[in-house]
Amino acid sequence: MPSIIVGLPKFDHFMEPNARKVLIADDEPDILEILKYNLISAGYSVFTAKDGDDALEKARIHQPQLIVLDVMMPKKTGIEVCERLRKLPQFKDTLILFLTALNDDGTQVKVLETGADDYISKPVSPKVFTSRVNALFRRIPESGEKILELENLVIDPQKFLVIHNGKEIILAKKEFELLYLLASRPGRVFLRNEILSQVWGADVIVGDRTIDVHVRKIRQKLGIDCITTVKGVGYKFEM
Repeated sequence: MPSIIVGLPKFDHFMEPNARKVLIADDEPDILEILKYNLISAGYSVFTAKDGDDALEKARIHQPQLIVLDVMMPKKTGIEVCERLRKLPQFKDTLILFLTALNDDGTQVKVLETGADDYISKPVSPKVFTSRVNALFRRIPESGEKILELENLVIDPQKFLVIHNGKEIILAKKEFELLYLLASRPGRVFLRNEILSQVWGADVIVGDRTIDVHVRKIRQKLGIDCITTVKGVGYKFEM
């Protein structure tokens, strides 16, 4: 990991409505900036903390769905922060991911026993980091995930069920996930790289044509042209 990162835009945080919130705590500013930038690019709302006390305070303020903790931080270590958070009811089920430069088995066992969901060894690749974050979120239902009722179309994410005009429509898993993503924000244009990241994951290499094919299949199966192509940008859902 280079000590100086050049060319990254500066963000305080990203406040896309309904975006999943991630708190990253690390005492190395360069690491914070590059990880924050990559998660923002993947569609997350990101906050940062520079030490253990700051992490606890930001967690209470922002109530993130995922907290990323460096093991070795000033004031309180990541392990101490994790232990304190897990004692609070509101953080009992919060995803916690550790970053650690200590690769010995003892440290890895310790962070998992503390209540972490996963860990990544430093130096960390931004692409691998984003992929692991996406993978963690795929373990649980979307925050606020609910049944969508849009005129004569019902989309149930818990049952992977789509009903149009009272008739059940069978969609493949990725077709369903793509439809749900777009329909969760009617009228909002989703960028192609955003769709690829949220539906397929940053660790899977697929081309733009993959999205096009899935959109075409969704349109055919539903029998309605509810997904609009925004040329050169992405897609949006409109009934």
